[in-house]
Amino acid sequence: MWKRLLLTTLIGAALSGNALAENLTVGFSQVGSESGWRAAETSMAKSEAQKRGITLKIADGQQKQENQIKAVRSFIAQGVDAIFIAPVVQTGWEPVLEEAKDAKIPVFLLDRAIVVKDKSLYMSVVTADNVLEGKLIGDWLVKELAGKPCNVVELQGTVGASVAIDRKKGFAEAIANAPGIKIVRSQSGDFTRSKGKEVMESFIKAENNGKNICMVYAHNDDMAIGAIQAIKEAGLKPGKDILTGSIDGVPDIYKAMLAGEANANVELTPDMAGPAFDALEKFRKNGAQPPKIIKTESRLFLPADAQAQLDKKKGMGY
Repeated sequence: MWKRLLLTTLIGAALSGNALAENLTVGFSQVGSESGWRAAETSMAKSEAQKRGITLKIADGQQKQENQIKAVRSFIAQGVDAIFIAPVVQTGWEPVLEEAKDAKIPVFLLDRAIVVKDKSLYMSVVTADNVLEGKLIGDWLVKELAGKPCNVVELQGTVGASVAIDRKKGFAEAIANAPGIKIVRSQSGDFTRSKGKEVMESFIKAENNGKNICMVYAHNDDMAIGAIQAIKEAGLKPGKDILTGSIDGVPDIYKAMLAGEANANVELTPDMAGPAFDALEKFRKNGAQPPKIIKTESRLFLPADAQAQLDKKKGMGY
């Protein structure tokens, strides 16, 4: 009898846990779909929600903060259980986050940080160490050149985005003690292939048809792929005449590595929602407060790693 009672209790507890997950509704204010990595992040968020029985409502901000703020207010009005935000820029969030706090809706930030005076306005930020990512590319370049001079052009991400600020900072710190390496031009490519190509074309024209450029450092892979196209159209060889280094780890950059057109890459996992769901479920279950920063891993990969990385990307939503 007691065994049957125990089994019934365990089944009831399991069903109760599943019911908790199934009843959860999360609103996700996604910054946009400007890159392959961003599309993969959205795809993995959907997959993680489905596995957990969570209803996920996604709003594409089209890279505009005003769209994201409208989406967050809509989620608050709908009475969702939590809100995820991948913020396009790091400032200007206080008013809407105060509204979420008043509604007792926990907020999690995905892959980008924000600047607010009151950090209780969000529960946690799931992000990589973006300063480290930039530093890994810079360290690779210093080692690769072994004391040789190098004029670097930089394709920055969206102006005001924490990830762009941090990736710029990390790279600058890495090359600071290498006097022969300097950034000669830096401009936003807005994290897109088309803009990355357009800005790289202007860099090439301004720098003796590209002959004065040793390396292009792009804050994400999509801009790097756009830059590679511009380099080829200028009659130069990407990966040889102009070195390339970028961040994200999308399949196309590893294909470029296998073609000899890209040199160094730092992988950023697109699974930012998974750790946020984990933290949310624990909080809902027993009130456990998650760490303010949940760090994901960033690793440097070179052409020798490209095929293995490309194989790994299959089924990841790219």
